[in-house]
Amino acid sequence: MKVVLKESQAQEPFSFAFIDAAGKTVVRSENYKARKSALNGIESVKKNCQDDNRYEMKESKNGKFYFNVKASNGQIVGTSTMFASAAERDAAIAELKSDGPGAAVEEQGA
Repeated sequence: MKVVLKESQAQEPFSFAFIDAAGKTVVRSENYKARKSALNGIESVKKNCQDDNRYEMKESKNGKFYFNVKASNGQIVGTSTMFASAAERDAAIAELKSDGPGAAVEEQGA
C-alpha cells in the first residue's frame, strides 16, 4: 500500500489517497489548503486506522458500502471508495489496518 499526496490547481490544492497493491484507491481525503495539513491528515489515518472504534460503517442510497476513518476528535480524516458488498468493504478495512500505518508517501505535483 502507498499514499499518494496530490497537488492540483484548485483553491484547496492538496489531497491524498491510500492506494492498495492492485492500484485501487481504498481511502481518500478531503481537500486541504496547506501541504502540512494534508500530511497531518495522512498521519491521522495511519494512526487511527488501527482502532476499530475509528471506523464508521456506511451504506449509500444506491446500496453500495463504504466507511469513514475518524480521528480521536470525531472528525472524518478519510472516506473509502464504494464497495459492492459489506464483505469487500471489510476486506479493504483489514488491508488498511495491516498495510496503512507503514505506507510510503509519494508526491504528485500540480
